Amino acid sequence: MNQPKQNSSAAVPVMDAEAIRRALRRIAHEIIERNPRLEKVVIAGIPSRGVEIARRIAGFIGEIEKNDVETGVIDVAMHRDDVGTRRELPVVRVSKLPLPLEERTVIIVDDVFYTGRTVRAAMDAINSFGRPARIQLAVLIDRGHRELPIRPDYVGKNLPTATPEQIQVHLQETDNKADAVWLESE
Repeated sequence: MNQPKQNSSAAVPVMDAEAIRRALRRIAHEIIERNPRLEKVVIAGIPSRGVEIARRIAGFIGEIEKNDVETGVIDVAMHRDDVGTRRELPVVRVSKLPLPLEERTVIIVDDVFYTGRTVRAAMDAINSFGRPARIQLAVLIDRGHRELPIRPDYVGKNLPTATPEQIQVHLQETDNKADAVWLESE
């Protein structure tokens, strides 16, 4: 595993490529079990790593069920509650969701779940496209520290962390690095 470059902090490997693959495959099985009508499911990733994770989960579902699940991208940049307090304006990406959303289950996918604020923004963004029947949440890592009453439906790995610690997720497609999850502490 290639360790991320560090200045004064230590990085500990948490998941390697095989552990990530197994976690995402397990999430795919759980989605299949909880959603018997897969033709009504949309798996929407939050840029950037959430989009790749969503694509992989949809791929596993396709392998398991021999049935393609639609995917989408849900950008949260303009729906965040900290837009006015950030030093830099967020990068806005195009959201793409298969329409209509009514009578569908939208599964939001992200790499790391922390305070819940990004997911809240994703739900606001989804609602600007329509009113899905249900919204579910899948995350690779749940690190705790919730500020909003939101919990994931599907979790790859629960990883309780201290507030100053950081989780770094590397994916080949988005970071041009081997798939890995690292816990960084100062």
